[in-house]
Amino acid sequence: MEDHMHKSKYFHQNSTPRIQDFRTCGMKCVFVTVGTTSFDDLIACVSAHDSLQIFKSLGYNRLVLQIGRGKVVPEPFSTESFTLDVYRYKDSLKEDLEKADLVISHAGAGSCLETLEKRKPLVVVVNEKLMNNHQLELAKQLHKDGHLFYCTCSTLLGLLQSVDLSTVKCFPPGQPEKFSAFLDKVVGLQK
Repeated sequence: MEDHMHKSKYFHQNSTPRIQDFRTCGMKCVFVTVGTTSFDDLIACVSAHDSLQIFKSLGYNRLVLQIGRGKVVPEPFSTESFTLDVYRYKDSLKEDLEKADLVISHAGAGSCLETLEKRKPLVVVVNEKLMNNHQLELAKQLHKDGHLFYCTCSTLLGLLQSVDLSTVKCFPPGQPEKFSAFLDKVVGLQK
């Protein structure tokens, strides 16, 4: 019996699990993106110790932060139960969006559309410091249509603990012209 175990293709006597193996096997991931801008309040909020504990309590074990040109740069780490990855920019967010079980994003139209097209649960965090906040109008309308939840940094953690992300409706795929017309309407370019 023992000899059989050594010959099994699933048992390697000298192998130990590696972090890379752990990252790809059954990890529930939150992806946070700020696009090409900076949103330090959001990055500080989601990377705070209390936030990490809430993510863990909700069953997430990986947090990926795309921090743009922000000044808040959390220190990446990996333990047996949780991984935090941080980067500024990539050529494409496609891979991170595909791996995400939840996306938390600034309210930029590009980030919202890309996430919705991937059919991922989306929580939009509105930056209250922006003047003439068309982002808020966009988030409100997409929430009204049932496609996402929105909040501010101060209400994010409460929202995550209280909403059922499975209630979000899928955004109609492959119709960027409809999104463009919708966006024009929201920002007042079209009546």
